[in-house]
Amino acid sequence: MSELDVQIPAAFDPFADANAEDSGAGTKDYVHIRVQQRNGRKSLTTVQGLKKEFSYNKILKDLKKEFCCNGTVVQDPELGQVIQLQGDQRKNVSTFLVQAGIVKKEHIKIHGF
Repeated sequence: MSELDVQIPAAFDPFADANAEDSGAGTKDYVHIRVQQRNGRKSLTTVQGLKKEFSYNKILKDLKKEFCCNGTVVQDPELGQVIQLQGDQRKNVSTFLVQAGIVKKEHIKIHGF
C-alpha cells in the first residue's frame, strides 16, 4: 500500500468572527427590536439599545397608547433597561421610533422569526 497524502484541516470555528467583534446584543449604536415566543400564540416584543438620555417610561407610555398593548420597562444587568411589549409589535415599534425622531431607520435592527 502506498501512503496517501491526507491533510487534516485545521480546527475551524464558524463563530470566531462573531465572537471577535462585539455581539449583537451589546452594540451601543443600534436599537435592537426582538420578538420572543411565549406559550402558544403569545409573544413578547423587546426593545433595547435606546440612549440613556431618553425617558423609557414616557416612550413606553406612548407605545402602549399607540398600539393598545401592555408593556413594562425591565432592568437587565447586562443590557441595561429593556422595554417589553405584549404581542408582535416589531414593525409598529420601528416605524414609531423613526417617526418620533428617537432613532434613525438605519440604526434599527429587527430580529426574530
